[in-house]
Amino acid sequence: MNAARTLATAARVLHQLRHDPRSIALMVFVPCVMLFLLRYVFDGSERTFDSIGASLLGIFPLITMFLVASIATLRERTSGTLERLLAMPLGKGDLIAGYALAFGLVAIAQSLLATGLALWALGLDVIGSPWLLLLVALLDALLGTALGLFVSAFAASEFQAVQFMPAVLFPQLLLCGLFTAREKMQPVLEGISNVLPMSYAVDAMTEVQRYPDATGDFTRDVLIVAACGVLVLALGAATLRRRTA
Repeated sequence: MNAARTLATAARVLHQLRHDPRSIALMVFVPCVMLFLLRYVFDGSERTFDSIGASLLGIFPLITMFLVASIATLRERTSGTLERLLAMPLGKGDLIAGYALAFGLVAIAQSLLATGLALWALGLDVIGSPWLLLLVALLDALLGTALGLFVSAFAASEFQAVQFMPAVLFPQLLLCGLFTAREKMQPVLEGISNVLPMSYAVDAMTEVQRYPDATGDFTRDVLIVAACGVLVLALGAATLRRRTA
C-alpha cells in the first residue's frame, strides 16, 4: 500500500460523492430521519425508545453505509473505472483503503449528526458517555462500509447489490439481541449470533446505556467490531478482480 495513492483514491471518491446529493442524503440524513420516526412511534413510551434507541443508533448507520458503499463500488466495476484504475500502478489495498477512508469521513459526519440528534434533540437517556456512544456508532458505520465493499465483489448489478442486504444484514438484525436476549435463543441460533459482528455492536451500545464508564465487556465488544471491519476490508481487497464482469 502507498499512502499517496490511498489518499488520491479517497479524494476521487469524495469528489464523486459531492456531485451525488442523493447518496449524501441517504448516508447522512436517513439514519436521523429513522431515529426521529422511532422516537415518535414510541411517543407514549419513552422508556421503550430509551431501551432500543441506542442499539438502533448503531444499526441504522450500518445499514445505510452498507447500501451506499456496495452500490458505489459496483458502479466502478460495471462502468470499467475499476479495471482502468487497477491497470495503473494502484494496488488493491490502496483502492479498498481509499474507499474506506472516503466513506469513513462521511461516516464520521453521519455518526456525529445522528448521535447529537438522539441525545440532545430526541432525549435518548443513556448513563454512559456520549463519546462512547459516538465511538460505537462510528465503528458500526465503518463496519457497514467494509461489508458493502466486500459484497460488491459478488454482485453483477446494482439490483443484486441491494439483494445482498437481506442475505447479509437481516439475519444479523434478527440474531443480534435487539428483539430478545441472545442467551434465550435456541442454542444453535445463539451460537450463530456469537460470531456475527452486529451482535457485539448491540452489546457495546447496551453497555453504554447501562454503565457510566467503559467496562471490560464494552472494550471487548468494540475491539471485536473493529477487528471484523478490518478483516472484511482485507477480504474485500483479496477478492478484488482486475476485470469487470
